[in-house]
Amino acid sequence: MVLSPLSFSPLLWRGLGEVSPMQLIKHIFKMKPLIQHTNHTKLLACIICLLAALPVFAHPINITMERAPTEDVVWFYFKMGITHIIPLGLDHILFVTSLCLLSNKISTILWQASAFTVAHTITLALSMKSIIVAPSQLIEPVIALSIVFVAIENIILSELKPWRVLIVFFFGLVHGMGFASALNEVGLPRNNFYTSVLAFNVGVEIGQISVILLVFSLLIIPFGKRANYKKQLVYPLSIIIALIASYWTIERVLTL
Repeated sequence: MVLSPLSFSPLLWRGLGEVSPMQLIKHIFKMKPLIQHTNHTKLLACIICLLAALPVFAHPINITMERAPTEDVVWFYFKMGITHIIPLGLDHILFVTSLCLLSNKISTILWQASAFTVAHTITLALSMKSIIVAPSQLIEPVIALSIVFVAIENIILSELKPWRVLIVFFFGLVHGMGFASALNEVGLPRNNFYTSVLAFNVGVEIGQISVILLVFSLLIIPFGKRANYKKQLVYPLSIIIALIASYWTIERVLTL
């Protein structure tokens, strides 16, 4: 059972006789003793507005997980993190696959994967604490566009550039907000908030590592040392990935 913070907003004003925030603010401005102190009136009104907004920006609550033992909570969100990548996250799978195609050097892949991991961990945590809020309708097209960008770069670049790591980091920030949207759909238990976010993030990392290992075992180890590796595998795969992601970008933009 998931409860949205919006469902709690009437409770905030129940003790005030079912008075809405705007009605209360209008009442405050009509109070004669306060009219003489305009600054105090404005400050009080602002404080009330902020208090009214707090429940709206809190994360959705999963009541079922609040009542569950901690080990069940960890397992639930850990599995959710994995399945969000494999098999449900085809866009994330293609992005991670694209990161592996630039070079067959393990250091190149690790630099990019590390930048991506650090970035999406940051925005996942900040999004779940509602420090940053971005609608999924805007995030999803950017995620698709990030796949197009990385896939095209695999065709243009021959080696890892410092700015490529920065770009991957930026796209990681965007993907992190996409991960947060998935968590918001099921909600989080208040008594195990950080545990749930950590378990989900670990699950996501396991999923991403699994994709990297698959790419290594199926492509890089058998074919990576061949002279025509890029022409026969990297270029065709990157073109296919770019076309798929371009379709997703257009589709998601049209649904805005």
